[in-house]
Amino acid sequence: MLETSATAAPATPQQDTPDRGGYQLRVVREVLLALLAGEASHGYQLRARLALALGPLAEALNDGQVYVTLSRLEKAGLVSSKRVGQANRPDRKVYALTEAGRDRVDTWLNDTTWPKPAPAEFHLKLVAAAAAGLADPVMIVDRQRGELLRALAQAQRAALAEPDTSVAALLLEGVVLRLQADLRWLEACARYWQKAKER
Repeated sequence: MLETSATAAPATPQQDTPDRGGYQLRVVREVLLALLAGEASHGYQLRARLALALGPLAEALNDGQVYVTLSRLEKAGLVSSKRVGQANRPDRKVYALTEAGRDRVDTWLNDTTWPKPAPAEFHLKLVAAAAAGLADPVMIVDRQRGELLRALAQAQRAALAEPDTSVAALLLEGVVLRLQADLRWLEACARYWQKAKER
């Protein structure tokens, strides 16, 4: 999810989560900062680099998201910008890292936090549904499994379509493996709640 506030730098990376076909693609603003660490760039160049790295998952992004994020990073003092003239075309805004932005990239690159492995919110949904008699937890699990199976099929098709040398293929492999792990966990949930119904 793209940041809604661009003031003080948070302890952990902030992100936007546009949804693409049932699974979420997270684009952290720190990635844009890291891309600017190599050289100053304009928004279109940054968008193109993201598209190269993300492959088909980049369809979840649009140019507006990149420019809004760059504007917020500038307000936060993490990037600066200047207008560069072009022959027979409007001036182009070029962004560069500030010292604070460079510090932010260093912090992000050394950050070892990882997305929570246990989907606690979904687990609590099942517990609450069962405790209050609101819904059958097994049916909730079945619906969720159907969604993940659709997302898995889409991610697998996208992965197969990528050439062997594509860096995006590595990302898609990660998406596939995480979805498979989530599906295994849902199977365990279904077994538990089915036995609970029978007790």
